[in-house]
Amino acid sequence: MNKYEPIFVTKPFLPPLDEYVVSLKEIWKSCQLTNNGPFHEKLESKLASYLGVKYISLFANGTLALMAALQVSGIKGDVITTPFSFVATTHALYWNGLNPVFCDIENEYMNLDPKSIEKAITPKTKAILPVHVYGNPCNVKAIKKIADKHNLKLIYDACHAFDVKINNQPVLNYGDLSVLSFHATKVFTTFEGGAIISHDKRTKNKIDLIRNFGFAGETSVVMPGINSKMNETEAAFGLLQLKYVKQAINKRKNITNYYRDKLSLIPGISCLQDISQVKHNYAYFPIRIDKEEYGISRDEVYGVMKENNIHCRRYFYPLISKFYPYNKLPTSKTRNLPIAEKVSKEILCLPIYPDLKRNIQDIILNILCKRRK
Repeated sequence: MNKYEPIFVTKPFLPPLDEYVVSLKEIWKSCQLTNNGPFHEKLESKLASYLGVKYISLFANGTLALMAALQVSGIKGDVITTPFSFVATTHALYWNGLNPVFCDIENEYMNLDPKSIEKAITPKTKAILPVHVYGNPCNVKAIKKIADKHNLKLIYDACHAFDVKINNQPVLNYGDLSVLSFHATKVFTTFEGGAIISHDKRTKNKIDLIRNFGFAGETSVVMPGINSKMNETEAAFGLLQLKYVKQAINKRKNITNYYRDKLSLIPGISCLQDISQVKHNYAYFPIRIDKEEYGISRDEVYGVMKENNIHCRRYFYPLISKFYPYNKLPTSKTRNLPIAEKVSKEILCLPIYPDLKRNIQDIILNILCKRRK
């Protein structure tokens, strides 16, 4: 491959530039660049309808949305969560003064294991913060049963789970709150951006107060809020993304199926299959590399890919539990997280985005085939 033609794990789907320019001209003409302008309000309405949720509150990014969701929940104490995620999941707990309690994951889809959750609950436990890893839904019924049994808040990090459904029901409607990310690497993007899905007007109002300094009017502040609003230019981009997102997801599905078909012929490499009764969004394409069967390790494959200018990602390595300030927590010990530890050393996300060409996929697949010893 030409060294000047890098292939990245993902690229944003870009709508026609001329359509975005039309929106920018409207914004410039109105002079309202932020503060819940017409594009912001329209995007909230259209997203709620598209996703099949009752209320949605837009944010400047997914991390701020996670922080606000935890703040709205009013919890203090321990929160059970996964070590196998992007570090923002646990950082949101840290910034709210909450104590992360890590427990192990399931082997197949790498989401929190309900049995591990149950074992980790103590009188100090106040909430569960699971992640729908790679957009594959958690065992929502089992986790809800645990949360209800122990009277725990249930907040989902659904940053990967845009438009994912279980039995035709949006996964975003599970839990007390769900949080989305609209970062440039996601299926649906507003450059940066995020959202909280809530289920009643009172909670929606509280979320909206928090994201705007706590202002309840021009001269009234009713709570210590933050500035985490989405601006008009990002909302306008999101409205255009929404026009094409179904098409983009279909392209991702075709790319996924081609990967799966070809990788099934390579011993030592496994990939995730669709879950029955789930509508997937094909946000990522993770593979697991069994060193014993494949012949070389995940990290060696990662290095070979980089040498060929293919920039895969080891999502998620290291585990969050390995990072400061979380590596000294009692639940961060390796013996507490055997499956997560194993998975983090095997996982590699291959490039996937709507415009990924078949010949580029073939280059990636050929490297995987040839490198096997």
